[in-house]
Amino acid sequence: MKKNVLIIGAGGVAQVTAHKCAQNNDILGDIHIASRTLAKCEAIIASVRDKGAMKIDGRIEAHQVNARDTSEVADLIRRTGAQIVINVAQAFVNMPVLDACIETGVAYMDTAIHEEPEKICEAPPWYANYEWKRRERCAQKGVTAILGVGFDPGVVNAYARYGIDTFLDEVTSIDIVDINAGSHGRWFSTNFDPEINFREFTGTVYSWQNGAWQENRMFEVGKEWDLPVVGKQKAYMTGHDEVHSLATNYPQADVRFWMGFSDHYITVFTVLRNLGLLSEKPVTTAEGLEVVPLKVVKAVLPDPASLAPDYTGKTCIGTLVRGTRGGQPAEAFVYNVADHKEAYLEVGSQGISYTAGVPPVAAAILIAQGVWDTGRMVNVEELDPTPFFEVLDRTGLPTRVKDADGDRPWNG
Repeated sequence: MKKNVLIIGAGGVAQVTAHKCAQNNDILGDIHIASRTLAKCEAIIASVRDKGAMKIDGRIEAHQVNARDTSEVADLIRRTGAQIVINVAQAFVNMPVLDACIETGVAYMDTAIHEEPEKICEAPPWYANYEWKRRERCAQKGVTAILGVGFDPGVVNAYARYGIDTFLDEVTSIDIVDINAGSHGRWFSTNFDPEINFREFTGTVYSWQNGAWQENRMFEVGKEWDLPVVGKQKAYMTGHDEVHSLATNYPQADVRFWMGFSDHYITVFTVLRNLGLLSEKPVTTAEGLEVVPLKVVKAVLPDPASLAPDYTGKTCIGTLVRGTRGGQPAEAFVYNVADHKEAYLEVGSQGISYTAGVPPVAAAILIAQGVWDTGRMVNVEELDPTPFFEVLDRTGLPTRVKDADGDRPWNG
């Protein structure tokens, strides 16, 4: 049984992850939080203690680390005795942290696909460019590595697996729909790291349709969705991590990702992009200073973690699978609804961070219990979703299903 967790990162998602690890420290053991900024780790620990989140008396410590340095991360893993590493830092550090886990033989998980700072929207399938190149090494060393185990990617992949296995004989399409119907009260802000947020939307929109990769522009393809609780919402086809693994595991199905955007967001985004302010390429000012426009935009926008106290409303994120059953058309929508205010009252973070931060803890619990301790690299849809849903239900993200028979909690 694996115990002791090392959380890499100290943003809003890490805060949720730390709180949830604390609430389950009877299973997970010691908790260590590491970032390049020690004060941020210490602030998360203070929040955990203020909320009385620790289920039993236990160890929770802060550490400073350069997560882009494999040797530093490996040394920290050895010093802390961590057997499970939860990487919720920027996606730029995925590969060095994964390499450190392979070197030390401990379990690894992340919530987003690896990115290189100087590259945006590489050729699909994205996982094959980086993480999947480590599959053989993980298998050789018996290292469990669960990729993309946030909400999307992550839980929505499990929703796809469950929906297909439970409601379909054959699958023809998988549509992931992510709607944030909440309001933070700011004139403009992103719900997670602005640099990562904007990078997602400045490149090609890749989808898997008709057995091949299709390319579109951002905001080129939109449609209205009528969803539980949040109602009718406009969403746009967007490039996203889970499309790349689901298309590999279900090549017979069309796979698309849809995200909701307000007209205001689209207008601001378009102006920033057209002015060149979303570029990751350095420019030189008249004063001779070299700056990266995207990093400047990030610096002047609100810290997403600061949105939490004023956030109201709900999210609805789910996976719609379509196909046939018994020769007849069939479909099912597997989803979760989260509340921003409830998330803040529980862990001090808004709902977007909550939905991203809870799933890796659920996965860590399953690794600790041996249920998901695979000894190899996997994406979430390759694992049995039932135990995952069971842990998610009790840790704050209950699963629901809407199909021809109605809307109800999943039945286990």
